[in-house]
Amino acid sequence: MRDSIFRLYTLLGIKSVRTKNIAKHIGWSMLYKIGSIIANFMLVPLTISYLNTENYGVWLTLSSFISWFSFFDIGLGNGLRNKFAEAKAKGDIKSAKGYVSSAYFTIASISLGLLVIFIGLNSFIDWTNIFNTDVSLKKELSILMPVILIFFCIQLVVKLITTIYISDQRHSIDGKIQFFTQVGSLFLIWLLTKTNDGSLLVFGSVFSALPVLILLLLNFLAFKTTYKNFKPSFSLWKKEYLKDIMGLGFRFFILQIAAIVLFSTDNFIIIQLFGPEEVVPYNIAYKYFSILTMVFTIVVTPYWSSFTEAYVKKDFVWIKNSVKNIQKLWLLIPLGLIVMVLIANWFYNFWVGEKVTVPIGLSIAMALFIAMSTFNAVYVYFINGIGKIKLSLIIAIVSIIINIPLSIVFGKYLHWGTTGIILATCACLGLTIVLKPIQYKKIINNVANGIWNQ
Repeated sequence: MRDSIFRLYTLLGIKSVRTKNIAKHIGWSMLYKIGSIIANFMLVPLTISYLNTENYGVWLTLSSFISWFSFFDIGLGNGLRNKFAEAKAKGDIKSAKGYVSSAYFTIASISLGLLVIFIGLNSFIDWTNIFNTDVSLKKELSILMPVILIFFCIQLVVKLITTIYISDQRHSIDGKIQFFTQVGSLFLIWLLTKTNDGSLLVFGSVFSALPVLILLLLNFLAFKTTYKNFKPSFSLWKKEYLKDIMGLGFRFFILQIAAIVLFSTDNFIIIQLFGPEEVVPYNIAYKYFSILTMVFTIVVTPYWSSFTEAYVKKDFVWIKNSVKNIQKLWLLIPLGLIVMVLIANWFYNFWVGEKVTVPIGLSIAMALFIAMSTFNAVYVYFINGIGKIKLSLIIAIVSIIINIPLSIVFGKYLHWGTTGIILATCACLGLTIVLKPIQYKKIINNVANGIWNQ
């Protein structure tokens, strides 16, 4: 696969060492992602069978709800990603060490504080009301929520190791982690179906613990070998390093909140407006069409840190060629989506049988969303990589304000149901797919001023 990718890049006229490194990691990422997709598709019907449709809908919504807490890293992960890459590109190892230590200990402190507050409030919250589900789950959810958050808070810290790998242009690490997590989850849930009656508490605990264990092992191995010179040390935590990653990180923090509002509130809105059962067909359609997003993301994600390095070194020719090739690749996305829409009903029936019915309108709307979000990614990875994200912040704030009200109007008052929820997200993406290409052209042609260059 790697040789095939090298030949593809040669045909496209790109032969740089940077691109060859990207191609190598794309090859590995493709293999990991294929395995993850197969495991994930096998996991869905197995999980529905184990939990039942309603409890699976609760789990999907609960997972989205917990993911909202990811913004408590206040953008430090992405700040570290850019600053670590910049420091290494300049050969400033001391600063790189300081950035790693400052990020680890700051996020660890935030996670501990979050956990203490949440556990204190948990006994006062009726989660069955939050997730609009049966009162019989009240005790189970009151135990499960703290368990999930404990593992989530640990994961918030230990996941920084993947940021270090990615900023060092070892891009396939994320795919590797996802692969082992998905395969491990599939095996464990299969065991549960053989040894245990359906339990949301057991399922959620297993699902939450596994990625944490894998990431803890990766941290141990990485700081013993490849990144032993960057092992976090409290003595290296310094205000100036934190200020550097916080300055850029806070902007990414706002973008993270916007992404959560756009992409993680849909399940919550659906469960409140239409009930937990309607979350399932929505997520079935999303998982199906997001296959193309996964493939496209595998290709474009490595460019983030590579754009950072190239921009620092003023290698604008490489940047232009790379963006042109990503644009060419994107042209395959609409074609793939048309085919996927045409065979959608057959595929749903093959995948989950008659347990779940997905309306054709929802499939078409989801395909539109995938087309828009992948087109947006063509330019976002460059803009994020060089940290010129003030325009993105303004777009994000507008999206935060209008997304939920628009979802309610489209879904409830216009009677478009779950199809209206994803169409509201598409409407929010409209601004960014117009403005981001303009910003890219201005920056790369050195004519960007004001907000376009901030």
